[in-house]
Amino acid sequence: MNQSDQQAAFDQFEMTGQQAAIDQHAKTDQQASCDQHAKTDRSEPADFADDAILKFSCNDAIARLTLARPKQFNALSGALLEAMTAQLQAIANDEAIRVVVIEAEGRAFCAGHDLREMLALETQDQYRELFAACSRMMMTIHRMPQPVIAKVQGIATAAGCQLVAMCDLALASRDAQFAVSGVNLGLFCSTPSVPLSRNLSRKQAFEMLVTGDFISADEAKARGLVNQVVDPSELDAASFALCQRIISKPQVAITAGKQLFYRQLDMGIEAAYQLAGQTMACNMMDAQTREGVGAFVEKRKPRWAQDTSAQAEESSSRIG
Repeated sequence: MNQSDQQAAFDQFEMTGQQAAIDQHAKTDQQASCDQHAKTDRSEPADFADDAILKFSCNDAIARLTLARPKQFNALSGALLEAMTAQLQAIANDEAIRVVVIEAEGRAFCAGHDLREMLALETQDQYRELFAACSRMMMTIHRMPQPVIAKVQGIATAAGCQLVAMCDLALASRDAQFAVSGVNLGLFCSTPSVPLSRNLSRKQAFEMLVTGDFISADEAKARGLVNQVVDPSELDAASFALCQRIISKPQVAITAGKQLFYRQLDMGIEAAYQLAGQTMACNMMDAQTREGVGAFVEKRKPRWAQDTSAQAEESSSRIG
């Protein structure tokens, strides 16, 4: 994305004066859409209204959430944050969904918070609630049992970069760019600094935060913000391939593994080893695991049984 597009992202809402009406209508429509999806066959693609701000579909155990405010560079309005949280919570409770992909329409992945909406707020309590709503959405990604993949095209700035950092995995188009650019407007990206400092080294994260500079997709990969960088034409295929590699593994191992991975990061090394050992002991008692280990010893392919939610819940409760 060129410099003019970057500037356009900063001025994201000069393009339209109808944001409030769009958000209110889309919020109502999104709720109806979510209700409809809960009743329909999840193996079939979902149909969406043209003005939906968040689109959901699920095929082959892969759920896709598509940010659909391309004219606003997919900025995170209050309505979009609410819709994302509700849909992510529903996905977390759906045992048929094994992996989640967050993607976006248009030239940008996400340009951060809705600046026009932010300027309309008047009190500190209103701002506190806005950022709390964003944090709730981000923590839903963190806590849900399924791995969440950010599929990034175009720019990801401020809270958009935060969203990438908060996802468990990230793929980026080679022309994608990343920044935590609030400092350019006089607003330090405090909430984005939380996941950014947990993905990058401290000095690399702090440099981005105090300069607001963009980094390329290749540099984001070198710094640890994204896992893979591919040509734009290959982004869909790379995303699908990564999903398939995850889905091919037993669900109980992925669920317990994600929970353990993040819990141990906040512990001292001795406590982390204790929790990890407990997790592995529970994991080894699972029938799926014993089949996988047995197949390796016997030099054959494993014959995986169908995962059940009860297995995953039992494993999680043992290490909880």
